Amino acid sequence: MCGIVGYIGESEKKSFLLAGLKELEYRGYDSAGIAVMQNGDIQSFKATGKLANLVLKTQNFESKEFGIGIGHTRWATHGKPTETNAHPHWGKYSFVVHNGIIENYRELKEELQADGLVFLSQTDTEVIVHLFERFVTQGLEVREAFVQTIARLQGAYAILLITKKAPDMIFFSKNAVPLIVAQNTQGEKFLASADSPLIGYAHEVIYLEDGQYGWIQNNTLDLFERGKKIVPTYKALAQDKLSAQKEGYRYFMEKEIYEQTRVVSDTMMGRVRDNSIEFEELQSFDFSNIHAIKICACGTSYHAALVSSYLFERFAKTTVQVEIASEFRYKEPLLDPKTLFIVISQSGETADTLEALKMAKNAGLKTLAICNVDNSSIVRLADATILTRAGIEKGVASTKAFATQIITLWMLTLFIAGMKKTITQGKLEDELQALVKIPLCLHVNDFLHEKIRRLSKRYLHGHGFFFIGRDIFYPLALEGALKLKEISYLHAEGYPAGEMKHGPIALADSELFTIALMPQTILYEKTKSNVEELSARDATILAISPVEFALADDFIKTSQQTHPMSEFFEMMIITQLLALEISVRLGNDVDMPRNLAKSVTVE
Repeated sequence: MCGIVGYIGESEKKSFLLAGLKELEYRGYDSAGIAVMQNGDIQSFKATGKLANLVLKTQNFESKEFGIGIGHTRWATHGKPTETNAHPHWGKYSFVVHNGIIENYRELKEELQADGLVFLSQTDTEVIVHLFERFVTQGLEVREAFVQTIARLQGAYAILLITKKAPDMIFFSKNAVPLIVAQNTQGEKFLASADSPLIGYAHEVIYLEDGQYGWIQNNTLDLFERGKKIVPTYKALAQDKLSAQKEGYRYFMEKEIYEQTRVVSDTMMGRVRDNSIEFEELQSFDFSNIHAIKICACGTSYHAALVSSYLFERFAKTTVQVEIASEFRYKEPLLDPKTLFIVISQSGETADTLEALKMAKNAGLKTLAICNVDNSSIVRLADATILTRAGIEKGVASTKAFATQIITLWMLTLFIAGMKKTITQGKLEDELQALVKIPLCLHVNDFLHEKIRRLSKRYLHGHGFFFIGRDIFYPLALEGALKLKEISYLHAEGYPAGEMKHGPIALADSELFTIALMPQTILYEKTKSNVEELSARDATILAISPVEFALADDFIKTSQQTHPMSEFFEMMIITQLLALEISVRLGNDVDMPRNLAKSVTVE
């Protein structure tokens, strides 16, 4: 979700800023921009689309004397990817770049507009620079104005700010979003969202903690935490770019599994309120004449759609039909204009899903996209879009994209249920409380990961895997099986647990591995009975449950939860890690499995 870089020193600013943004382009490529201050003047350049467009715009610009530069590559959260919405944002004499989401930006914006300030962009970021300049106008010294500014902000942010009022200073602040301060032996100082932009420029770094802020003046760093000045502690910077991008993990897929606890927070940010769900993207979307929902998707996105079908019918009391996009295209479907047509795609370029969307548009249906990439083909075509905010996913086998799709769809079911008044306020607030606790369920416990790593050596042979579950855990079984076969190349199938006795149980023997999803909150006794049937046929059972299961050959204990979705996400993590560790033991390329591509743009 966006990337930022900063520099203060005497070298060419543009070269570091553009090179740093190139390293961070995986975090967002809707637009990019830089601002450079030298000799008391600030020049700014912004461009939409790929970073190459910004490079072209700045080709005749040089900045070789002492100065300060800030840069940003954007993954849109507020406002379309236009030059106006691109960072840096400016006031009368100051510029700011920001990664994250300012949750209270609306009230701050209204407060500033009441003072006569005119906003140029649709972003939450612009309030930061106007708030800072208002404090300066009120007579505060620039350092105190910055401190008072960040004290007013709620949400997640990494901020860099420069101002003509202090031409030798760069201000920074970090909360719940990564930000690094770095330096080299020549006295130059740098800031960035990750290690990789700093390699080749800096030698040592400070990984800022939440709530830390400060400023750099010339080559002097002042660092604060909770209002108290602290002594900065630098660490040596590793010099391997690929390792820096992986941030210490063995594979991008592993990194992305661990990132889920953070990215689902990004997905919910600004949308989950104390007593309601808010989607700024749907403010003008008319749901009044919607009587049913049809969802089209492929692969992992199809599994997310299946999960949501249970939730839509449970909470929004709306009939839902889920279609595989490649089948939908050729079945001569009946399309009722009173049906909301939802498409789900990580890339926004999935060919079959895009064609299904075109069919729905031509039939006059209202269309909604759940997508991770703004300005993609599906996003441009749909009537409305909810972005999942997963950030770039480099591992071909989807993990965090799936998690953020589920969270987005869960929020959407509650949003529609609230509008239709099919859910009581008490029940809605219970669901909201469950939602905000999901990041804790997605935290990977080191002991759990090690247990799965050790268990994985027992599952490298046999003639196949069955993943079984009921209710929302049936689509999770499908997804668990898909993850395993994508990267291990072992045969795996997902089944509804109650369906096993209608044929598949004929395969049961000691060389059939059954991964049993046995949540306590949904149909535990029914699922247990189905697993016992498999055990009686000598199938090898790996049970995943908060309740000890005596007949299991292997058992992974989950925590006691009161909400099915909490159990869902805990078990999702386990199935992802199991697939990862089995694949590692088999010596496969975890991040780039054979025959697969990240964005499927062909039929």
